[in-house]
Amino acid sequence: MCDAFVGTWKLVSSENFDDYMKEVGVGFATRKVAGMAKPNMIISVEGDLISIRSESTFKNTEISFKLGVEFDEITPDDRKVKSLITFDGGAMIQIQRWLGKQTTIKRRIVDGRMVVECTMNNVVSTRTYERV
Repeated sequence: MCDAFVGTWKLVSSENFDDYMKEVGVGFATRKVAGMAKPNMIISVEGDLISIRSESTFKNTEISFKLGVEFDEITPDDRKVKSLITFDGGAMIQIQRWLGKQTTIKRRIVDGRMVVECTMNNVVSTRTYERV
């Protein structure tokens, strides 16, 4: 069900990402560096294990998970969160929880592009990736 996501994707547009990072609690210097990064995202599936690797000049990160199974994650801005990723209506939906806070990252394929919506409280950032 995640096969449409498999492959390498490059960031082509980013809207409201600085405001989203600010809402999450990311510091000024980290926001500025992360905001300039143009990451590639590599998604792979092996059996029931899904991996999402992000590579940029800012930082490389990788998470591996099974759908519906909570796991520990250290985010690119060094938050220690509990993540849960599910698949619903063609979208991969990730919920991160930490220190009584919660953010949602929704990945979906729209017209051959991967659209990633990051939501924290009322702040939404939309990042669009194209297949490499």
